[in-house]
Amino acid sequence: MLFGLRLDLKAATAQSDRMSTPLSRFAEAAVPGLHPLLRQLLSKPYPAVMGVLNVTPDSFSDGGQFLAPERALRHAQLLVVEGADIIDIGAESTRPYGGAQPVTAEVEMARLGPTLRKVVALGVPVSIDSMKSEVAAFALDAGVAIANDIWGLQRDRGMAELVAARNVPLIVMHNRDEVDPAIDIMRDISAFFARSLDIAAKAGIPRGHIVLDPGIGFGKTTEQNLVALARLDELRSFGLPILVGASRKRFIASVGPAEPEERLGGSIAAHLVAARRGADIVRAHDVAETVQALRIMAAVEEKR
Repeated sequence: MLFGLRLDLKAATAQSDRMSTPLSRFAEAAVPGLHPLLRQLLSKPYPAVMGVLNVTPDSFSDGGQFLAPERALRHAQLLVVEGADIIDIGAESTRPYGGAQPVTAEVEMARLGPTLRKVVALGVPVSIDSMKSEVAAFALDAGVAIANDIWGLQRDRGMAELVAARNVPLIVMHNRDEVDPAIDIMRDISAFFARSLDIAAKAGIPRGHIVLDPGIGFGKTTEQNLVALARLDELRSFGLPILVGASRKRFIASVGPAEPEERLGGSIAAHLVAARRGADIVRAHDVAETVQALRIMAAVEEKR
């Protein structure tokens, strides 16, 4: 059974009790044909934690720190020790607030090549953070188990066919080319997901293989990021697991000014809110602290 949010059936008390609603597990029956790997990953009484591994020179938070293969492997080993359930590896910075330098598939694969199989060999499921089907195929050939597409199948037409053929779980993230403060961001996220799910269905990707990610920090104003977290439970209408990656994002500094490496408190707070709103996976740079916070929250809620 998956971790999730127990919805209060009484509308009169739902609003006032929103932050105090007890935790419960997301019913597996709600996702027919749930992929076995997702069933395994999401079996705990609190969200699974995805650890971030960027083998890039320009990621917004840790760019360049793990570009060297030996440093990347050491960091992956640390993520495992700290309790990561998944390691998400990416070789192209997507810097959610602009300034990223696009790279070719060849560059991504060259960055991944020296490290990928060694990370897979650590025994923790690995996801590939790439919008390019060629890179995703390269990673899956090396033993990676999950495709993480920050454009939700809407950029590379080959991604849906690849995921369907390989029968792997897929993370579909909401994204936008430009920020628009005037839109209802939740309506936009839902419409985006509907399009992605239609593409997936037409390609033959089973619905139970898909995880939805609202894309905190991508194509959104600070206000919209906060709204997406506050109204995350609305995405439960899709009946699919939800992933949230709020770690070190700039919206945290809009509430309490801090550089990316100083946003631990805000990152944990955002992920605890996400867990209370129904997140099944959280994507974090600081794995040990995030795991500890989630376990304490679950232990306390169990006593209610």
